[in-house]
Amino acid sequence: MNKAAYDTRFFVDSYYSKDESLLKKIRAHRARKRYVSAVVVHEIYNLALKREVRETAKNQVAHLKEEFEVIPVDNQIAQISAELRHKYHLSMGDSIIAATASMLKAVCITDDPHFEQIKEIETEWI
Repeated sequence: MNKAAYDTRFFVDSYYSKDESLLKKIRAHRARKRYVSAVVVHEIYNLALKREVRETAKNQVAHLKEEFEVIPVDNQIAQISAELRHKYHLSMGDSIIAATASMLKAVCITDDPHFEQIKEIETEWI
């Protein structure tokens, strides 16, 4: 695998799953170039604030930024996202993550069934 754009659910499973088999696969998964949308940073930080404490949220995001290149939402991604959101009736977050994968020509790492319907991207789950 050359490039991969990771959905929020990859990190949710990574941080909170109790399934040792899944965690082993997640830890072993390595793409040469690993990306996340800035939306994933928001969703991970927000989830950690709800489940944990602010310090955990900051630590999770700091780790994420060390391991992945964070892609900001720019004009191009915003327009692709709007097209995908309209075409597939996606949430804004999912459409931005999908648009990021599309723009990068990267496989989208997710277990979210919403992404499987998007013909403009390739999806993969661990």
